[in-house]
Amino acid sequence: MNFLDGSLFPENQDKLVITAAPYGPEWIPSDFPEDIPVSMEAQVQKAVDCYNAGATVLHLHVRELDGKGSKRLSKFNELIAGVRKAVPDMIIQVGGSISFAPETDGAAAKWLSDDTRHMLAELDPKPDQVTVTVNTSMMNVVEQMDVEDIAGTSLAQPENFRAYSNMVVPSTPEFFEEHVRRLTKAGIQSAFQFYNINSFETVERLMRRGIYKGPLVCNWVAIGGGMDQPTIYSLANFLRAIPDGTMLTVETSMRNVLPINMMGIAMGLHVRCGIEDNLWNQSRTEKMSTVKQIEQLVRISREFGREIATGKEARRICKIGTFYETVEESLAANGFAPNARGRQQGYLRKAA
Repeated sequence: MNFLDGSLFPENQDKLVITAAPYGPEWIPSDFPEDIPVSMEAQVQKAVDCYNAGATVLHLHVRELDGKGSKRLSKFNELIAGVRKAVPDMIIQVGGSISFAPETDGAAAKWLSDDTRHMLAELDPKPDQVTVTVNTSMMNVVEQMDVEDIAGTSLAQPENFRAYSNMVVPSTPEFFEEHVRRLTKAGIQSAFQFYNINSFETVERLMRRGIYKGPLVCNWVAIGGGMDQPTIYSLANFLRAIPDGTMLTVETSMRNVLPINMMGIAMGLHVRCGIEDNLWNQSRTEKMSTVKQIEQLVRISREFGREIATGKEARRICKIGTFYETVEESLAANGFAPNARGRQQGYLRKAA
């Protein structure tokens, strides 16, 4: 990604797309009862409140009535239908883990099986996006958290802390190649989660081989614990690798969220916030709701002079519903160099 003269001026940037992650599957309702919705009506209303505050992408997980993260796709169908009716312009992005929360006390925090995750392509109504991870990785979400970040919450309980510190994202080529194919066939955009340059390079090879032929819409995930670190050096290194046609959202955790998002706003990138990522204000004097986090980013972005995208504008920026016919068209649209003629794309493979 190039930063030419004037690239920091808001008139030369897209309007800001804010992703809200308000459902927080790692928490239980008692961790933040004022802001964790449990009933289906409350979960739909949370999406409405986030949209009205300025978020145009909803990172969606679902809860059961007992407050636990739901692993039933019928519940996802119900929530998607409710959100679609209440805020039709909002981009619905289903979290590809479905729910990584432990099913019982002391159980492992883990992503569901390949076959179960493939069923996200069969959701009805279908979401706009499903997040897609590539390459199996540690996802120790508590590695960079301070003791005070989780004090008094369920994550401070030794069995939960142990479960989340040992979480692994399973994503082998057998899974993610088939997953991308199924999502594409269903007309659902793959929203790639990049933990480092290596995961981006794997997706570039998927695109060069014709397995994915769509817009490169992605998150740079900087939460440590097997993923990138939230520093300007890591972000700058990642930005040098990705092409100019990328729609990139920055994502991190706890009190890193605001400063990383401020960098993203200034550089013309896009941002994510919500209690799935962070519970606190910057002084850690009180918990901060997802809506308040969105409103804070709206204020800051407008101070930069960068306006907030509407739902329709966010759909255009994310190129929702766009897929390309050929590998060549896909590479050109995303700003990649074309495939070299006659060369193998990946190990002993040619473009499809």
